[in-house]
Amino acid sequence: MIEPANRPLGSPGGSPLTPQLAMRVAVLGGIALMLFAIVFLRLWFLQVLTGDQAVHEAVNNRVRTVAVAAPRGAVLDRNGKTLVENRAASVMQLDPQQLPPATRTAAAQWGQAMTTWARTPRKDRGARPAIPPPANAAIAARYRRLASVLGVSAGTINRRVTEQLAQLPYANVRVQVDVPNSVRNYLLERPRQFPGVSVDQIYVRRYPGGVGAAQLLGAVGQVSPEQLKADSFRGVLSGAIVGQEGLERSYDRYLRGADGTKSITVDAGGRLQGQRISRESRAGNSVRTSLDSSLQRTGERALASAVGGGSGTAGAFVAIDPRNGRVLALGSAPTYDPSDRAKPIATAAEYERRFGAAAGAPLFNRAISGAYPTGSIFKPITALAGLENGLITEQTTINDPGVLTVGQQKFYNAGRQANGPVSLVRALQVSSDVYFYEVGREANPVKGQIIQTWARRLGLDRATGIDLPGESAGTIPDRQWRAGQNAKEVAYEKETGKKCPPDCLYSDKRPWSVGDNIQLAVGQGDVQASPLQMAVAYSTIANGGTVVRPHLGLAIESETGQQLERITAPPLRRVVIDPVHQKAILEGLHRSTLDDGTSADVFSGWNQSKYPVYGKTGTAERPPRPDQSWYAAYVPSATKPIVIVATVEDGGFGAESAAPAVCTMLSQWFSQPDRCSSGTSRTR
Repeated sequence: MIEPANRPLGSPGGSPLTPQLAMRVAVLGGIALMLFAIVFLRLWFLQVLTGDQAVHEAVNNRVRTVAVAAPRGAVLDRNGKTLVENRAASVMQLDPQQLPPATRTAAAQWGQAMTTWARTPRKDRGARPAIPPPANAAIAARYRRLASVLGVSAGTINRRVTEQLAQLPYANVRVQVDVPNSVRNYLLERPRQFPGVSVDQIYVRRYPGGVGAAQLLGAVGQVSPEQLKADSFRGVLSGAIVGQEGLERSYDRYLRGADGTKSITVDAGGRLQGQRISRESRAGNSVRTSLDSSLQRTGERALASAVGGGSGTAGAFVAIDPRNGRVLALGSAPTYDPSDRAKPIATAAEYERRFGAAAGAPLFNRAISGAYPTGSIFKPITALAGLENGLITEQTTINDPGVLTVGQQKFYNAGRQANGPVSLVRALQVSSDVYFYEVGREANPVKGQIIQTWARRLGLDRATGIDLPGESAGTIPDRQWRAGQNAKEVAYEKETGKKCPPDCLYSDKRPWSVGDNIQLAVGQGDVQASPLQMAVAYSTIANGGTVVRPHLGLAIESETGQQLERITAPPLRRVVIDPVHQKAILEGLHRSTLDDGTSADVFSGWNQSKYPVYGKTGTAERPPRPDQSWYAAYVPSATKPIVIVATVEDGGFGAESAAPAVCTMLSQWFSQPDRCSSGTSRTR
């Protein structure tokens, strides 16, 4: 049976409304009416009776959120000695919102002009865009008042404001870092004279260890707009201080911690009304490195002596543990005091004077980024290629009359010295160029370009993967490389209308020749490598075939010294080296430090029975400049084996400049008397 549909209450034919239900509806209606009345009365009170007061408070009180810098973690050496830490400093800032709109607009336009200028090829750039003048007389006067208090020029303040607004238009502009307490108090007591000025506390890097290592440790600076877009800087606030170079950059995510935030309430005049911490900052962790601070200091002094006291103009050194690639010391000269960059440089001219080309480009890390012809320290690589491919044996003897003639071309020993019949060991001992010229000539037609192949296996022609930014890949020339350079030259001619020769940029368009391979065999010609790459190559020969990954980071530690994370750097690869071939090469390197070897007089006072030195001099020709001095050494030890490679630009023969510097470093490492002297060998 189908039931009739229900009808709504009160409809015709429906149930009558009961008294109880009517009472409930009335009560609910009364409550709703009372609530609406309360809301209406409150709105009337706020808008009519106290509206003017609320508007006044809204106009006069502003809440700003600013970053609270977290202290960066420390950088430690292998023994826990502090190399870099923090100290608190006051920084004077300007609120960009209290600068004229014309100032912000001019800064943005200048920033765009600078971007265009920087992207233009150097030959077409023209003059650097000039900093725009202050937007009006009022802001110019404000800069002059600030300048008189801070002890800088008004032009410096204008430049800093423009440059920072161009990069970070919404962040506070840091006008002066490390403001004295007296200046800080003076500014804070006179907010009307200095509108928009605030003084905050930041942390400045301090270097208590007495170790330079400036290019290695690096520097910090405000995060750039490009960096803020990168995943590695996710969560970083605009205006935050981050690592920009060296270890500060490589391990920034551990060192920087996490900035906090602070809510500040100010009135329309910029006067502080109140503040509160909305998010606490978290200090960064420390990074323990493999550096030995004593060896680092010794290396820097020895290199400075070779560069400053001799004919050298620049140089670098690298010391690593050949078992695992741990970097024990790494330096570059010219260098600088890293604390000089802990605070902003006053002017662009001052920055150029201290860190530009005229000062020797001290920011350039020649140990990892310098690409040079290596001279004779390349010869063990040529020897290994010849041995492993059967071109020579340990007993192969070649007559060295002082010159090798190939067609119309002659290749001479240094000083045209004749060494007579020489085997491999003897060729390494006296650094016979002719012996290795012969190997280079015989290797040229062999399929696979065997010298180039072994150079690459040992770590040349590619980045080593060290945990520092800016590493050079270098060059190991071969037929394919030569063809590529020629193709670039042809394209350059089409683009510019110039003819090669004489106006060659990439190459002279000649094909690969046997002469190129002969030059490569002795580390000359177009070969380019860094001291770090050569240190990896020598480590591979020393340890029997493990291509180590050079690295500085060992562990991440908390403020209390607790290890949070161990940093590992597994080997890059393993190459097979016949132990017989390894032994022959090492014997030749050892004999070069004995008797009439090329560095025998440098190590004449060395305890060879306790710490045998396996070394090789190198003298790279770089016309029209003077020769470049090289030395590579390996000293085995059960507990502290070491490989050191050093180079001195314009330093002359290998035994003259680089070898004594390496000898001095070895003396410190093994606690031996420093009896090292400049060598007299004139062998390349």
